[in-house]
Amino acid sequence: MKKILTLIILISTLSFSSSNQLLLATTTSLRDSGLLDYILPTFEKETGIKVKYVAVGTGKALKMGEDGEVDALLVHAKTSEQKFMKANHGIDRIQFMHNSFVVVGPKDNMTYRNLDDVLTRISTNKYIFISRGDDSGTNKKELELWKLSKITPKSDWYLESGNGMAATLNIANEKRAYTLTDIATYLHLKDKLGLEIKIEKGKKLINEYSIITINPNKNKNINYKNAIIFMKWITSKTTKDLISKFGMVEFNRPLFIVE
Repeated sequence: MKKILTLIILISTLSFSSSNQLLLATTTSLRDSGLLDYILPTFEKETGIKVKYVAVGTGKALKMGEDGEVDALLVHAKTSEQKFMKANHGIDRIQFMHNSFVVVGPKDNMTYRNLDDVLTRISTNKYIFISRGDDSGTNKKELELWKLSKITPKSDWYLESGNGMAATLNIANEKRAYTLTDIATYLHLKDKLGLEIKIEKGKKLINEYSIITINPNKNKNINYKNAIIFMKWITSKTTKDLISKFGMVEFNRPLFIVE
């Protein structure tokens, strides 16, 4: 109930557009990784446009876009995004950066050969796995990975948090469990967690992010002009250079790879 009330308050906050603001629905990973706090002040200073955002799972963000509640989206679920665009809910879509998903688990020095190995051993040994369970981009990817591995998660070891990435990582930490997360959020929080990366590399674990502008025909409050300004800014060479530096000082590696 508390989460529902919080979301209602956030949506009501974003319900009216103006010429000098942008209403944005974004994935929790971009908030929890610290990227939004890193780049948005620069955008606001350069353009004079104030960004108001709500961080939710990609599924909820796409629904907000479909309902015309925001001007633009930052999301990471390509198949769902393509369906969204085909239905004419969005006008423009640019995939502009990526990183990777990783499987993390308790610090027990157990090693795994590959993704199939870790998922198989989790299910066989009934290691606790915490799913986002919130129709987010991460949740969509996780369900896809189980399906590709021909494994049906069972309720005795498979738990759903119904929360964002940071909260899900904290639950996994408390239960000494496994979960799927984006690398950026994990690295941003890892010093507070007793979790280590079990599997990081592989084509199946690529995590692609896109920006989408919402069809202004949905209602008169949608600020397509500012959405386009933001799209051009975040996909510009200058901003990509800025994003590519995010994480270098703290982790000696970029948390997002620009395209």
